[in-house]
Amino acid sequence: MATTFKNLSTNDVVSTRTLLNEAIPLTGTLFSGTYSDNNIKDYSHGMFQSVYDYPYLSSSANHIVDITFGFAVTSSLSASSTQTSKKINIYNQMAQMLVGYDATGSIMRFDRDGNIAAGGDKHDELFFFNFSRLLTKDEIKKGSFSTSFMTGAVNPSSGSYYTIYDANAQNDYRINSPAGEYGLLYSNSSGTGNPIGLLYYQAGIAAVNPTLVFGSGSYSGSATRSVILSGSTIETNMDVLRTRIANISFNNTTELNSTVYFCRASHNEFNYSSNPTYLSSSKMVVKNTSTDMPSSYLTTIGLYSADNELLAVAKTSEPLKKDPTNELTLRVRLDY
Repeated sequence: MATTFKNLSTNDVVSTRTLLNEAIPLTGTLFSGTYSDNNIKDYSHGMFQSVYDYPYLSSSANHIVDITFGFAVTSSLSASSTQTSKKINIYNQMAQMLVGYDATGSIMRFDRDGNIAAGGDKHDELFFFNFSRLLTKDEIKKGSFSTSFMTGAVNPSSGSYYTIYDANAQNDYRINSPAGEYGLLYSNSSGTGNPIGLLYYQAGIAAVNPTLVFGSGSYSGSATRSVILSGSTIETNMDVLRTRIANISFNNTTELNSTVYFCRASHNEFNYSSNPTYLSSSKMVVKNTSTDMPSSYLTTIGLYSADNELLAVAKTSEPLKKDPTNELTLRVRLDY
């Protein structure tokens, strides 16, 4: 335990922030086909599906994303739909978490362009992709998100693709959400046209308008988009959605905060040691003759609180010789 302390000045402490990014590619086969849907978990409540990277009963399986569908009570689908109350509840749950409440205490709807104060068009029906924290870490990197959907039949095996992007989100994102920052999803990489979804970066949630995924045409005979979404359960909606996902990709972000302490030992400091082995018969063991300069070897740095309580310890890679002829500055980095 130290018996001599040296106070750090404000110039000796520097705080830094580093953002680490990792590419996350999710292929369409992960959502449908690779494991004969054994990596897709359904629940008795029937309100969402969970997707795993391996069959979910495997001990090595990792949770990837939860997918579900909901609509507002103002949606035309709410007039007559299977699981109407559950779909409305899902929409309201997501809206109160991601959009918030207005001045009257009512849950606000998802705004198409993010300008809630100006009113405008709303997303009354949305698919929700709730990505696991294992993938998104601290947040999804702005401008890195893209998702491709196959178009054509209800269960397409090939055909054309429709890709959406959070285009230019690193320069144009919204901050009026209780869940943090979010961007707009576009059907082109230039970020023009009518937004067709929303991406919440810190929450790790993508909300996609089903008009894009299903269009307005007919599928499987006379089954239109409205019939598919209103006449089927959420699980069935998700089964149809999963078969249309070609790929999802984004970069996650890990925020690494660091404090750097510059521990300075001047020429006249720390040249002695309080270790009992430093002396033998009242003589310094590092001296050969009495006229030699005192010296010590620095191996450990301790960071103490204001009341001299040890908080952190750093070790040097090798002992550093210290005597009155030299000065040392040791850089200690504390990551958290």
